Amino acid sequence: MDLVIGCYERQKYCCKEVEKKMINVIGLGYIGLPTALMLAAHGNEVVGTDYNSELVSQLNAGHTTFEEKGLDELFAAAVTQGICFTTEYKKTDVYIVAVPTPYDKDSKKIDACYVVNAVKDVMRVCPKGAVVVIESTVSPGTIDKFVRPVVEENGFVIGEDIHLVHAPERIIPGNMVYELEHNSRTIGADETGIGEKIREIYSTFCQGEIVVTDIRTAEMTKVVENTFRDINIAFANELTKICRSDNMNVYEIIRIANKHPRVNILSPGPGVGGHCISVDPWFLVGDYPGLANIILAARKINDSMPEFVLERIHQIMREKRMTDSSRVGFYGLTYKENVDDVRESPTLQLLEAMERHLASGIVKVYDPYVKRDIVPNQYHDLEAFLADVDFVVLMVGHDEILKNMEKLSGKIILDTRNICTLDGAYKL
Repeated sequence: MDLVIGCYERQKYCCKEVEKKMINVIGLGYIGLPTALMLAAHGNEVVGTDYNSELVSQLNAGHTTFEEKGLDELFAAAVTQGICFTTEYKKTDVYIVAVPTPYDKDSKKIDACYVVNAVKDVMRVCPKGAVVVIESTVSPGTIDKFVRPVVEENGFVIGEDIHLVHAPERIIPGNMVYELEHNSRTIGADETGIGEKIREIYSTFCQGEIVVTDIRTAEMTKVVENTFRDINIAFANELTKICRSDNMNVYEIIRIANKHPRVNILSPGPGVGGHCISVDPWFLVGDYPGLANIILAARKINDSMPEFVLERIHQIMREKRMTDSSRVGFYGLTYKENVDDVRESPTLQLLEAMERHLASGIVKVYDPYVKRDIVPNQYHDLEAFLADVDFVVLMVGHDEILKNMEKLSGKIILDTRNICTLDGAYKL
C-alpha cells in the first residue's frame, strides 16, 4: 500500500491542534485497529499491540489486515503521524483494551478471559495512575465481577494505582471509519474526572456526543442497543415464517405496514451474524435467566433462520424434482454485504446445519470478499462458481451480485435477502 497521502488527507486528519497523548491500544482486530489508527491520525501518540506476530508484521510492512472502506487512507494518515505496532505492551498513561469477548454456548455467559489476561499484562508494565479503558463489549457487571478482583489481587488500588473505564465501541463493519468519527460515544468511569480525561481523548476524533456515566450503565447500554436490534430483526423473521406457512408475501405485507407513521418493520433474512447482535443479547440471557424472556425468544428465532433456509432449499428442490446430487451453490460467506467479516455468519451456520445432516459436502460456496479457503468447495471466481451450479441461494447482497444479477438468468434462485430482480426467484 502506498503510504504517501496528499494534501487533502493531511488536512482531513491533522487540521486540529491537539495535545499529544501516549496510548497503548491492545488488540488490533476489527475494532482495535480502526480505533488505534483514528487516534493516531488525529494527533495522539499511539502504539498498537497484538499477540499475533504475523498480524503485527503485516501492519509494520504497510498493509492493513482486513478490507474496510476508508481504512487504507486512515492507515496512511496514522503512519504519517508515527503510529507503531508491536507484540509487546508498552509503558503508557492510557491503555485501550479491544480484545474479543466470546460467550459460553451452554451457559450463555460471557467468557471474559481475553479481557482479564489483557488487564494482567497491562499491570506488568503500567505506571501508577494509568487508566485502563475496556472497549470490548461486555455484559453488565463484567468489570465488577472479573476485572476489579484481578486488579486488587495483584496489589493495585483502584482509583489510585489504576483507574478503570468502559468505553464500548459503536461501529459497524462496512462503515467503520465514518461511524468512528460521527457516532456518539459512552464513557463509563468510577470518577467523573477520569471519565472527562478519556472523553477528551476520544473527542480528538469523535464528532458525536460523548456521554460520561458510570461503568455499569455503560456496560448495560451497549448490550441493550444490540439486543433492541436483535428483537426487531426477530419480529421480521418470525413474520416471515408465519407468512410462509400460509402462502402470504411477507415483503408486500411489510411494505404496506411500514406506511403507517409509527411502524418500521425491518427486512427478514437468513440469520443474524457478526460479533454484536448475534452475541451480546446472550449476555443478558445468561446473567438474568427467567427475566430475559423476550430476549431469549428473539435469540432462538434468529438462530433458527439458517435451518429455515435449509427447509426452503429442500422444498424448492422437491418442487423442481431435483436430486440430492444437484448442483447447489451458496452466494456469500460473510455476515453482511460488502465486508470480509465472517464471524457468526448465517452461511457458516447453514453449512454447519447441513453437516449435521451429512449434506454439506455437495454444496459449492463463493464470496468475493473471502480470499482464503475456509469451507469445502469454495470458489474464488464468480463465473466459475455460476458455471458449476444450477441452484443459487443468495445469502448476502454484495454489490458484485447486484451488478451481475443477469448472470443468474436460467438458474433456480432462492433469494434470502430480497435483492433479486429476475422473474421467478423464490423468496424466504
